[in-house]
Amino acid sequence: MRRFDRPGRSPVYAENGMVATSQPLATTAALDILRRGGNAVDAAIAASAVLCVAEPQSTGIGGDCFAIVVEPDGTVHGLNGSGRTAAGADPDWYRAEGFRAMPESGPHPITVPGAVKAWETLGRRLGTMPFEALFADAIRLAEEGFAVSPRVAWDWERSVALLAGDEGARRHYLIDGRAPVVGERMRQKALGATLRRIARDGAQAFYEGPVAAEIAATVQKLGGFLSEADLAAVEADWVEPIAAHFAGHDVLEIPPNGQGITALIMFRLLAKIGTAHDHDSTERYHLEIEAGRLAYSVRDHLVTDPAAMTATPAQLLSDAFIGKLAARIDRKRRNGDISLPPLPRSDTVYLTVVDREWRAVSFINSTYNNFGSGVVTPASGITLQNRGADFRLEKGHPNELAPRKRPMHTIIPAMALKDGSAVVSFGVMGAAFQPMGHVHVFSNLALYGMDPQEAIDHPRLFWAQDGAIETEAGISEEVRSGLRERGHQVRDAGRPLGGGQMIVIDRKNGFLIGGSDPRKDGMAAGW
Repeated sequence: MRRFDRPGRSPVYAENGMVATSQPLATTAALDILRRGGNAVDAAIAASAVLCVAEPQSTGIGGDCFAIVVEPDGTVHGLNGSGRTAAGADPDWYRAEGFRAMPESGPHPITVPGAVKAWETLGRRLGTMPFEALFADAIRLAEEGFAVSPRVAWDWERSVALLAGDEGARRHYLIDGRAPVVGERMRQKALGATLRRIARDGAQAFYEGPVAAEIAATVQKLGGFLSEADLAAVEADWVEPIAAHFAGHDVLEIPPNGQGITALIMFRLLAKIGTAHDHDSTERYHLEIEAGRLAYSVRDHLVTDPAAMTATPAQLLSDAFIGKLAARIDRKRRNGDISLPPLPRSDTVYLTVVDREWRAVSFINSTYNNFGSGVVTPASGITLQNRGADFRLEKGHPNELAPRKRPMHTIIPAMALKDGSAVVSFGVMGAAFQPMGHVHVFSNLALYGMDPQEAIDHPRLFWAQDGAIETEAGISEEVRSGLRERGHQVRDAGRPLGGGQMIVIDRKNGFLIGGSDPRKDGMAAGW
């Protein structure tokens, strides 16, 4: 239990439903859906729609989405709502134009937005309420405005130069050339009108007709390849989640093209080498770092669209492969033979909902970098994602750019089962950090007995572009010194690492327990 004489907050307990998101406006919108009789799927879609308005640097209808849903009877559903490249995308063109790596902004990293199609696919199969009911709060906030919250304002200010370089972005996301400040009212009337169109006519209104035509024209005008045909061909695919056993739980992730397998490799490695150490010890952090560096190296060499992978998830999670990786971990020293390519930095939204029947939804939606590609459609106000930035241009690499291909994807929802039932719905946003975040936060809960809020609050670390370990303020000098003694370069993190949400289903006592990350503006709430 936390010290009540220190800053912090308690987890939230409720019986009939629980929501945890990175924005209070999204949490309350989802909670309202639950109270009106909607289920967790309905509430998750409503929350995501609000986040596309109120946290626009992190997500939008021009992005992608993944979800894991566990029904009350234990049936598990996974949904891959990530879009593909244009049919005209050609890696030889990029190489001939002098690109050594995929750009992070502008028209070239823009892939087909998969989120709206995923919302519709999810809602039609597992939800109970129409888009018109689920979009009401998002439309109102877009048209009437909302107060910009502190973390959103902080991120927004860092994106002014990107936004200033695009006609639509300047029009819709800057005020006289500046970012909005904390507490300022921000309206997005064009986006509100687009949401109204989708609420009335469904996903078709986004992927066909005037909206799709404008998206394609905007990208092509800037030199990109996305076409109306590419948008019309969008698919959201039902997939079977992959799993690893850890600390008495079966932890679920979406299979590649997502990086969830990276977290599962880490879980398996840590279980293999042993976890008998204190939660704040140097050894704990060192082993997470080393397991992470190995798992991420596997990710960056092998993970991509499953049609292009040279190894299956089963092979990467096999005892033989995990044993070979574990042999490379030294408990007392950093392994200098592990090399990692540059790591992406981005913003994302993760949310989770559990309803009164204990249907659990783990849900993530993103435009990748802050404001995605920095390209916003002038008339419809849609920020287009830059998810294609994760492709590689090395000829023959499994994740090499190709036509109609999904890239290695960073956003990952997670779920933990016990005895075949959902007991923890959780996720940690933050680009490449996410697998490390999943392992650290879930270990806090499952190994060290923390409640959901404590597990999320606990200090984190991650490596930077140059390989140095960046530590949050809560990590002690003793741990930092111990990591240096093991060969790690250590410095202060320049910004918070990720942002998470968690709901625990306490089946013994009959309650839901929620936590939300103080690194963002959000909250958990239930009824």
